[in-house]
Amino acid sequence: MNTSRQGTTPHPRGPAIHFTDLTLGYDRHPAVHHLTAEIEAGGMVAIVGPNGAGKSTLLKSVAGALAPLGGGIRVEGGLRRTIAYLPQLAEIDRTFPICLYDLVATGLWCRTGLFGGFSRADRDAVAQALAHVGLTGFERRTIDALSGGQMQRALFARLMLQDADVILLDEPLTAVDTKTAADLLAILRGWHAERRTILAVLHDLSLVRELFPQTLLLARKRVAFGATADVLSPANLQKARHMIEAFDEAAHICEQDRAAAQ
Repeated sequence: MNTSRQGTTPHPRGPAIHFTDLTLGYDRHPAVHHLTAEIEAGGMVAIVGPNGAGKSTLLKSVAGALAPLGGGIRVEGGLRRTIAYLPQLAEIDRTFPICLYDLVATGLWCRTGLFGGFSRADRDAVAQALAHVGLTGFERRTIDALSGGQMQRALFARLMLQDADVILLDEPLTAVDTKTAADLLAILRGWHAERRTILAVLHDLSLVRELFPQTLLLARKRVAFGATADVLSPANLQKARHMIEAFDEAAHICEQDRAAAQ
């Protein structure tokens, strides 16, 4: 399947996503503190950091699933209407009674609506997406019968149909086999070539160094952001580990907020 969009204008240059003094959390427990950064349109950015660094929380906020506790997120132009979000595989209910074809076809809902019918062109697009990820012949298989790799392929096919300008991926290569990982990485490279904006949470730093031009290193706060080779220095990685160890999970308000309130 050719994932390029026909007849569309090139992506604009300049920032696509702005984080301004952004604080995120749950039940007033902050998970990301006072993050300021700009993601360039068409950028391919890895989000890395120790466990509990706030990486998944940040993606959820960009997707609109989590409101800020403070500060803000701004997505330029109409891009917020074309954000595609892939959560961690473990967060998806595999017991839901749906077949693979219907799961992938939900990627068209942003255009057809929940109760809209599918045209012949829509059905062809679903078939092409399934072929592109190597799942032709699996259409009627229920998702509880899929392997981890097959499920992730199906979710990538759904992303293709969403045809989004901004693509958010939370640990997209977890629990997949080597062949599936290579195929999904090829899709990522294609999206990057099309100047879609990609933010991906990853743990494999060697892969990040190989594939991602830019990296945001989080440890509840911004440790470093910029060219991957510069960000993933031994000093920065050690600093991130120390910052995570120093955080108080029970804190209701961070020190910067406390000082401002006094």
